[in-house]
Amino acid sequence: MSEGLTLGLAGLAGGLLGAIFFGGLGWTVRRGLRSPRAALWFLASGALRLSLVLVGFYFVGGGQWRRLVAGLVGFTVVRFVMTAPWRASASLVDRPNAEASHAP
Repeated sequence: MSEGLTLGLAGLAGGLLGAIFFGGLGWTVRRGLRSPRAALWFLASGALRLSLVLVGFYFVGGGQWRRLVAGLVGFTVVRFVMTAPWRASASLVDRPNAEASHAP
């Protein structure tokens, strides 16, 4: 198989791992905030997501640093894509109210 195709597939696999990781993170936050045992949800989900991603990168890398870097690039791209809505809503919350600064 050509090197470019192999690196492209490694990048796609890294993107899939990122989707699983950050999709699971979003699900955990929604579920954990409604649960009386939020700490258990966050700890168990974090351990499971981290384990899946580490094992996934072990197989994606296959002992070759270029494949590992391609997978990490795919993972990082998906991170920015999936967390963009959270960053946008957080910036709206952190922005001070313009009318409040003009109060008498």
